[in-house]
Amino acid sequence: MSGLATGAAAPRSAAVGEEVLRARAYLLRVAEPPAPHTGRFVEAVGAVEAAAAIRRGDVSREVAGETSGRRAADRADQDLAAARAVQARLLCPEDPAWPNWPFTSFALAQSEDLVPPLALWVRGVGDLAELCGRAVAVVGARAATGYGTHTAAELGAGLAAAGQTVVSGAALGIDGAAHRGALAAGGPTVAVLACGVDRPYPESHTGLLGRIAAAGLVVSEYPPGAVPARHRFLVRNRLIAALCAGTVVVEAARRSGARRTASDAQRLGTVLMAVPGPVSSALSAGCHELIRSGALLVTRAEEVTEATGRLGIELAQEPDGPQRPTDVLDAGQARVHDALPPRAARTVAWLADEAGLTPDQVRSALTGLERRGMARFQDGRWQRQTPGEGAS
Repeated sequence: MSGLATGAAAPRSAAVGEEVLRARAYLLRVAEPPAPHTGRFVEAVGAVEAAAAIRRGDVSREVAGETSGRRAADRADQDLAAARAVQARLLCPEDPAWPNWPFTSFALAQSEDLVPPLALWVRGVGDLAELCGRAVAVVGARAATGYGTHTAAELGAGLAAAGQTVVSGAALGIDGAAHRGALAAGGPTVAVLACGVDRPYPESHTGLLGRIAAAGLVVSEYPPGAVPARHRFLVRNRLIAALCAGTVVVEAARRSGARRTASDAQRLGTVLMAVPGPVSSALSAGCHELIRSGALLVTRAEEVTEATGRLGIELAQEPDGPQRPTDVLDAGQARVHDALPPRAARTVAWLADEAGLTPDQVRSALTGLERRGMARFQDGRWQRQTPGEGAS
């Protein structure tokens, strides 16, 4: 696990006392997320009092249902020590680095499965509130195609170059490609895990997670040592969606974890985007359904930035298309050029009649066309010429 220690941990805010840290660490251990009743209880009475009441079992039936199975598992000191061993720390809502603004979307959703975390274990150099000030989630299939991973890497690099943080789940396929693209462009990126921050998952991404921590953050609401599980990936996805102004689905089957993240993004009121793919690809079928249902079709990082960035400022420029010699002609020159035959030569009077212009207008246009190498005068008549054709 040497790769886990990459990147120095940011110092804990003095505004968060040890008692609060220990209480929050205990709560994350005993309450399996999302734990909506426990969250409301903590918000009502405070973390320290809530933790003490849960230890005693002096709580409502709803809170007991979320905590009674583990309430005796008081491992706060061990969890805090395990986090320090990999240069991680516990980020609490009482900390100035807590992403308060992004997490306001949970209140708007008014759903029992879309609630903010009780706290977050974070590893890395970044400040989560700052990183999420301009963040975009890039998610998709693990078994991605070459098209998908290339697109995800390009999006990650483009978003990072535009000053936006790329957030994803560090999984194989699209997630990993998006993280690598952001890192290659020198930008920060945030990985949200469905296991402890001390446990590299997938194991093949140990090095990648170390690089993410060195440039941004590795984040989880699960305590150190927690193993990944199917339901934890689905629960984790709400955090990916909530931390960002928008979510881009690059490749997804009709039923997939990425579709769950997309659903969470919609319910949280953030911008949902999807990348189109081949109509024959099963891994693009989910994206196409999202687009048909109202998701914004995007193909470039600039389009994502336009949808999630500063209103009226970060507008996507149209990509340069192929240039033709006639693109630079004014209206009169274009009409005369169209009238010029490619093989025969014609008089000014004939061209005027064909173009619907006066002879003087035709002569003026022919002067410009000749200067551009697009018309040639020969024996009192004019003929179309390809630029460069008459060059010696």
